[in-house]
Amino acid sequence: MPSQSVQNEYAPNSICFGCGPANPDGLQIKSKRIDGGLILHFTPSEEHQAFPGMINGGIIGSLMDCHGNWAAAIALMEARGEEHPPCTVTANYSIKLRRPTPFGVELEVIAKAIEIDGDKCKVEMTLTAEGKVCAIGEGLFVAVKEGHPAYHRWH
Repeated sequence: MPSQSVQNEYAPNSICFGCGPANPDGLQIKSKRIDGGLILHFTPSEEHQAFPGMINGGIIGSLMDCHGNWAAAIALMEARGEEHPPCTVTANYSIKLRRPTPFGVELEVIAKAIEIDGDKCKVEMTLTAEGKVCAIGEGLFVAVKEGHPAYHRWH
């Protein structure tokens, strides 16, 4: 399995706030392949706090949304036997914040595709900190076709 992130491998010029390697002000997440999905390790910065010592829920949502979207894109690519992932967008996602997510520790997010239906992929996500589940989520991501504003965003 490649050691570089799927973002750097397939979309090095992306400006997405959550996952774009070319956005110096973004989160620049690095999703890497694992058996059956993707894993992300992310250490939040001080400005990601909602209140002292705890991470903002919007940052958690961005991590899970972007990471889930990439898990869907890679799953669709592999299911189709293609060399490049399709450009995917979020149709919907939801997260449940199970406990406050602490600042000052590395977060881990695992995303796994659980269902593929044509151009749609359903993904489950889990965010942990220090071995404790802080958030869980689920999303539906869709491969877009030519004519959609996001169609060429990774190329």
